[in-house]
Amino acid sequence: MLIGQLSKASGLSRDTIRFYERQGLIIPGRGDTRFNNYKEYSNDILERLLSIKRLKNFGFTLKEVSGLLDMLDAQTATCGNLSHKIDEKVLLIEQKISELKAVRKQLLDGKRGCQDESGNLKTPGATCPVFVH
Repeated sequence: MLIGQLSKASGLSRDTIRFYERQGLIIPGRGDTRFNNYKEYSNDILERLLSIKRLKNFGFTLKEVSGLLDMLDAQTATCGNLSHKIDEKVLLIEQKISELKAVRKQLLDGKRGCQDESGNLKTPGATCPVFVH
C-alpha cells in the first residue's frame, strides 16, 4: 500500500509515518519501491505502526518504544521481561495524576477566591488571583 493508504489504515499522518521511518522504527523493504519512486508499505509495516501507536498511547516515549520493538523483534518481549517496565509506567502515570489533581485544586481554589458564598464574582474587574504570584 502507498503512504496515503497506510496513513488512513493506521490513523497516523504521513508526516508521522515518514518521521518513524527516519527514526528507524519502521523499515520498508528494499524492493518495495515502485518505478515512479513511490514506496510500497506492507501489512507488516501497518502492524508495526499500530504497535507503535498503541505503545505511544500507553505513554511510552519513542526511545522506550524503540527498545520495546527491538524486544518484540528478538522475541524477548515476555511478561517476565516487561513486567517491571509496565510497573514503572504505571507509577509514572500515578505521579502525573497526582500532579494534575494538585493543579486542578489550585485552579479551583483560585477561582473560588474570586467568588462570594453565592458563587457571584466579588470584583469582576479585579485581576484573577490564579494568575498572580
